[in-house]
Amino acid sequence: MTEEIIIAGFGGQGVLSMGKILAYSGIMQNKEVSWFPSYGPEMRGGTANVTVILSDTRISSPVLHHYDTAIILNQQSLDKFEKSVKPGGILLYDPNGIVHEPARKDIKIYKIEGTRLAAESGNPKTFNMIVLGAYLKLKPVIELDSIEKGLKKSLPERHHKSIPGNIEAIRVGQENVESILVL
Repeated sequence: MTEEIIIAGFGGQGVLSMGKILAYSGIMQNKEVSWFPSYGPEMRGGTANVTVILSDTRISSPVLHHYDTAIILNQQSLDKFEKSVKPGGILLYDPNGIVHEPARKDIKIYKIEGTRLAAESGNPKTFNMIVLGAYLKLKPVIELDSIEKGLKKSLPERHHKSIPGNIEAIRVGQENVESILVL
């Protein structure tokens, strides 16, 4: 099993954190892992993306041009990465701020209202965990206990008290992902 993922959005949305948590969680599950971030000098408010590869076998390169899954959190990222999803792959997006919906007919398209759900929960910082939960519902490549271990490894100890809330946000995402186009 090899899963090649691009996560893309604005800096400050937790794009890099989501990738890092996936990567650490993969390590906790004895997977081969690559985490390859890319962001502009603006950081918060600028565009950011991260490529994560999870594999049962050795990874030859972290550089990819086509992905099994694209997790898209803004219009600029949708415009840039929609065409990079492999035919039959998955595009998962948050519709907040999306003006032009995904248009491809050869991929599976799903929507998660992460922004709305995080605001309704009273904790907008859980946005990226809600989106991660939606992804894990669609592709359960990492077990929830490995995610919890990955959170402990990637978060500073002073933030470990937020882990139960993050796990709950993952569950919310798993329960609220919507199918838009399934092949």
